[in-house]
Amino acid sequence: MGVVEELPDWVEGLPEATLEVFAQLDAVYAYEWRWPAPQLADTPVGKLTESWDDARWRAMGLWAQLRMRILWDGVTPYGYCPVLIAVPTALARRRLGWAPDEIALLWRAAATPLAGGQERDEMFKMPVAALKRLPAADRAPHLDLLRQAKARLDNAAWTARWPAKRFIDDVLAEQSDPVAAAQILVAGLDDFATVLRTDYAERLGAPGILPVLRHWTTATTARPSPAWLSRAAALRTPEAVALARQILGLIPAYRERVERRRRDDYEWTVVTYLHERTATLLRGMLWACEPVDEPWVTALLGDVAVATGTGIGGSGANARSELLANAAIGVLARRGGPDVVAQLARVQAKVRKKSILAGVNRTLEAVAVQTGLSPEQLLERTVPDFGLGPDGTRTERGLTLSLDDVISYSARTSIPKRVREEHADVLAELRSTAKELKKALPAERFRVEGALATERIWRWADVCRHYLDHPVTGSFGRALIWEILQGPAGLPVRVNGSWELTDPAGRRIQPFPDTPVLLWHPISHTADEVRGWRDHLMDHGPRQPFKQAFREVYLLTPAEELTHDHSRRFAGHLLRYGQAKALLTGRGWTGMSLGHWGWEYGSSQAEAVKEMPGGLTARWDFHLDAESGDRDGYGTVSICVSGDLHFTDEHDRRVPLAEVPPLVLSEVLRDADLAVGVTSTGLDPEGQGDYWRSYGFGDLSETARVRRDALLRLLPRLALADRAEVTDRFLRVRGDLRTYKIHLGSGNILMDPDDAYLCIVPRGVGDPVLLPFEEDGGMLSVILSKAFLLAADTSITDPSITRQIAARMSN
Repeated sequence: MGVVEELPDWVEGLPEATLEVFAQLDAVYAYEWRWPAPQLADTPVGKLTESWDDARWRAMGLWAQLRMRILWDGVTPYGYCPVLIAVPTALARRRLGWAPDEIALLWRAAATPLAGGQERDEMFKMPVAALKRLPAADRAPHLDLLRQAKARLDNAAWTARWPAKRFIDDVLAEQSDPVAAAQILVAGLDDFATVLRTDYAERLGAPGILPVLRHWTTATTARPSPAWLSRAAALRTPEAVALARQILGLIPAYRERVERRRRDDYEWTVVTYLHERTATLLRGMLWACEPVDEPWVTALLGDVAVATGTGIGGSGANARSELLANAAIGVLARRGGPDVVAQLARVQAKVRKKSILAGVNRTLEAVAVQTGLSPEQLLERTVPDFGLGPDGTRTERGLTLSLDDVISYSARTSIPKRVREEHADVLAELRSTAKELKKALPAERFRVEGALATERIWRWADVCRHYLDHPVTGSFGRALIWEILQGPAGLPVRVNGSWELTDPAGRRIQPFPDTPVLLWHPISHTADEVRGWRDHLMDHGPRQPFKQAFREVYLLTPAEELTHDHSRRFAGHLLRYGQAKALLTGRGWTGMSLGHWGWEYGSSQAEAVKEMPGGLTARWDFHLDAESGDRDGYGTVSICVSGDLHFTDEHDRRVPLAEVPPLVLSEVLRDADLAVGVTSTGLDPEGQGDYWRSYGFGDLSETARVRRDALLRLLPRLALADRAEVTDRFLRVRGDLRTYKIHLGSGNILMDPDDAYLCIVPRGVGDPVLLPFEEDGGMLSVILSKAFLLAADTSITDPSITRQIAARMSN
């Protein structure tokens, strides 16, 4: 049947010449699948069009629009006919003189719902092309059909990225009052957009901002063109800049919405952050910030890049919005100069998405070329000092900001009301600085520890300038051991205005300015040297910002020599998946994604990857166990199983473990040990099963052995020294009621004489003593807290603990 017979009500009133074209086209048209999709001229329909005039082309467009309705509103609602779909694509490019009634029919066919609530963007190509060529005043008769189409498309979120949807919103916005226009342009497709529509619509619709808003919504390409930036500059007003700053400032605190949905017996998780329409609008705001010469711009761009470049929950190898993260980094890159480096360093420390990090690295390299420095030199030379003095403090009008981002007044952290009122401007500025300082410190710690793990070499003069004298980086560098290349090592001390090194015996070492130095690593030194530094730090300090003297060392084992190209040292552990993923991501690993529903959501197998020096890549396998689906209800993965760990070179070939540099091997295995030691289910105080018993009370890992070594040095200094002793795997504590054995790996507890298990769940444990290093995972603090508690077991009031102790005593 032809179009006239199928849709008699739709063709009523059409000219006879148009119906004749319909008949000609119906005579040669047949539904068929053809791939690749043909050009219109290569189809039977297209071959009729030789020497056609404008009227016949328009008739063909009407026929195709109605024929598509027949296809998708009838017996083949989900069919696809490349021959038919070639028509609207070709005709949309032609400059046809559509009559008003023809435009109305095109839009009526597009706006009327199709079977099953489906949407087809092909239905809108010719209507949009026809309406685009009309002046704004001539579009008024078609607005009702546009509103009908908008109502349909608004109910299908995936249509928001269609050019047709944007066109419809733009046209309707032109014909609406300013506030309604702003609400149409924003499109409330996520929680962030909803806030903009409800709280900011009036300001967005203001005369000086609405044209800017329209321009922001056109940021649909990966980077702005010169014409886009020129137009943005022409439209920019102080009010628009202030509003963009306020709206973009909401992004760091904005979080994704996670929903569990269910249909029949199938349940799934939906995570919503920013819809593409909202992200495009925000990208336009970011681009518009590029020429703004204000001090807040660079820091705000860094905040946006970190917030959107990290994964759901603030970690992981994915990104909340790669579109926005790349936009922010792109603006930083185009602004250039040393000022952007500190923000890029923050992104490097927090973000793990490879494509985003590639953009960061390109920007750093470009700025480095401008300055004649390497990217590493550029990073260390551009760390902001936040106005802090050499002692790590900044004082203005009696208010003091310290390196731990605490603001005090006359040594009091509680600032009097009078001071808050009289010096409100200074206090606000110090609080803003404290906020930026709090963000910068983790990035600097990450960068400095990375230099330890890669054996970077400096000139001593550069170490003094950038790692000892600097008020921020110096807080880390002054607590670390520095080693002259192939020479002695020492802690920095300032003598007569210059820096020297002092070894554990008190011998002073004065390097020359050009002397090559590096951070000391225990893997290159004898057991006696390592022991000497550990004893020295215990006796005299300082507290190190990360493990250096107490750093674990992992040498190749006989078992790994046999397996040749892979290690099973940390295989077969049951790990809390989310926690393990976050920890490894924070240490530079990517790619650890597991799920229950196939490749689209993450498979049952994954490989965590970390780029290492020398072109090597560490790869650690993970998988889900057989009970995983039932345990998780096929929802979010809770537990994963660790597998083999191996290395590949730049050609993706496996590298024998014996050929991996010892420092690289040790640092990778240290990451693996840390992941197991912090996230293993064997740490669960209420655990059970064979793995829990094996891990919770078995042999010590290298991390636990270093913990044991630290405890041997700490114990004589503690108040409970006469009640505790360190054995091979346990800290044995004598209470008044029982004697307890705390495992040095898991922190789990057994009670003498029958090794009955005692469950104590740590709650907000802090350091009971000052440790000689900042500890990843905090297990030593947990063990010591339990030891102090159990040494005074007659003072325990928690009934969940006293019941367990009393029950075993009565047996």
